Amino acid sequence: MINVCYRFFKYDSGLVESLRRVYGSDLEKFFEAIRKPGKRLYVRVNTILANRDYVVESMAKKNIFALKDPILDEAIYFNVEGPFDVPMGKSLVIVDKRTAESVILGANVYVPGVLKILGKATVNDYVTVVSPMMEPVGWGVLKINPSSIGKLKKGLAVEIKASRYKTTKIRELEEYKMGLLYEQSLPAMITSVILEPEPGETIVDMCAAPGGKTTHIYQLTRGRAKLYAFDHSKSKINKLKEEIRRLKMRNITVQKADSRYLHVDYPFLKGKVDKIVLDPPCSAIGVRPKLYDEKKYSDIINFAGYQFQFFKPAYELLKKNGILVYSTCTVTLEENENLLGKIVEKYRFDVEKISFRKIGSPGVKEEFKNYVLRFHPHVHDTPGYFIAKLEKF
Repeated sequence: MINVCYRFFKYDSGLVESLRRVYGSDLEKFFEAIRKPGKRLYVRVNTILANRDYVVESMAKKNIFALKDPILDEAIYFNVEGPFDVPMGKSLVIVDKRTAESVILGANVYVPGVLKILGKATVNDYVTVVSPMMEPVGWGVLKINPSSIGKLKKGLAVEIKASRYKTTKIRELEEYKMGLLYEQSLPAMITSVILEPEPGETIVDMCAAPGGKTTHIYQLTRGRAKLYAFDHSKSKINKLKEEIRRLKMRNITVQKADSRYLHVDYPFLKGKVDKIVLDPPCSAIGVRPKLYDEKKYSDIINFAGYQFQFFKPAYELLKKNGILVYSTCTVTLEENENLLGKIVEKYRFDVEKISFRKIGSPGVKEEFKNYVLRFHPHVHDTPGYFIAKLEKF
């Protein structure tokens, strides 16, 4: 294994070899890139409520400066500054992995993310926030009594004053609270654009939570498509509904369902759907910033097997010549090109050439090289991402 993998990425030899088949001698550059956030924090403007120019100008009047993306008319981004040194103080707040990866960009710490407090700090003392691997990610003011850990269920734990990286706190913006903004990566936005949704179409988002693609499709169709959003988790469905309300969108059918059985549970949709977007659970190896990770090659095989199960219902729901756009936030061949190969052998799908080529790279395997779209963190400064477009015949 390479050095960065030893310390931060506990991947077995099978998984490392799988990644090497994608990145070869650039594998260490890939690992170094996903440990850091990109230099741009992307946000989608909710063009149902306001145009991009208005939102950018509104924030600029308050000295909050966003830049317009040159590729997508609905996309803006904020610069990410850093890295900065974070001092290791005498009092430490150990937070879970997810919280640490938010704090590294300046987010505050809330009670559910706190694992333990070390030292003699009391309320309003300065503390260092560290990941479970004891890596410092932020520095701020303690807002809770250490003795209350395990008793409180919510509330602000640490108000962050400095972090490894610095950018705009999107969720604190008035424009966000008004429903004008949705934080979303550039490749995720491009996925919905590649789907090319049209008003009047019946469209399904099979794994919809947290709602980025569902709400983007709503925008692209001006709310005039018959849009269905499914997810298997009740809590995720509730959060999705909250996002739809925040963005002031209407007439989206949101249902709790296991999308592997949509063709059985929703027979009225069989053969009636024009377009489907499928972004299933995956190994998420392309997600960044990823401070550390632990996986085995068997996990990748299990994910690929799980993902395969979504294609039968997708095929059954689609009309003839219907379109399926498949995307993942991972980079392995097993979950991407290799899976596509199995799909076209099993079902009557053609892999279509993606015409959107303003950014991104071709596929890794020769048979799909000029058809699919890949994003590499160390090349494009985005999350690792994969997009394929299929047509039912």
